[in-house]
Amino acid sequence: MPDKETSAIAAQLAALVADLEQRTVSVDTGMAELVDSALRHVPGGQYAGITLAHSDTGIDTVGATHHYPVVLDKIQQRYQEGPCVAAAWNHHTMRIDDMSTEQRWPTYCRDAAEQTPIRSILSFELFTNTSGMAALNFFAEQPHAFGEEAEELGAIFAAHVALAWTMLRRDEQFRGALASRDVIGQAKGIIMERFHVDSVQAFELLKHLSQDTNIKLVDMAQRLIAADHPSQDI
Repeated sequence: MPDKETSAIAAQLAALVADLEQRTVSVDTGMAELVDSALRHVPGGQYAGITLAHSDTGIDTVGATHHYPVVLDKIQQRYQEGPCVAAAWNHHTMRIDDMSTEQRWPTYCRDAAEQTPIRSILSFELFTNTSGMAALNFFAEQPHAFGEEAEELGAIFAAHVALAWTMLRRDEQFRGALASRDVIGQAKGIIMERFHVDSVQAFELLKHLSQDTNIKLVDMAQRLIAADHPSQDI
């Protein structure tokens, strides 16, 4: 692919990522938009999605453009093998040119060929950390659907998707922290009014309640607010 065209696509991606941050969208919404854009640009791809493997809760599919990526991730979870998890865990780009002749993941390929029409897969690592890993995947029903251009463009999209994931996840956690602080503040106000204590004492009481009941602080705060305002949605 000409450098000018590659640069233009990269610029469009950067603009899309910046737009996602300005709109303060959720991680799932942002990933769905980026995956959809990637599928329109990567030659040979018919379907796409992100494999998200948690270290403790298994595999999820994010931003899938069709139910086939979901089916394939369920097969990967069942057997703990496949190109998408391999791309993430092994820090590589993984490609299956023909599911019917692929030898690396025989059990996965057998079930994938039986349950879907997918014959070609192209997977890129997004990130790997202590909590899990993720891979961006493209799928096609035709064998040998992906070539060098698909790998080049897919790698560009993977880099931007990884950046956007980190950015959106950070923003989501920040908004969650602000919401939690507000809930705890409301609960402290209830305790201060009811027991005639100051802010520090109210927080200590709330903390002791949380510890004694083994309920997270913010969840305990929500329960107190719900009890004080039973008809109010938290």
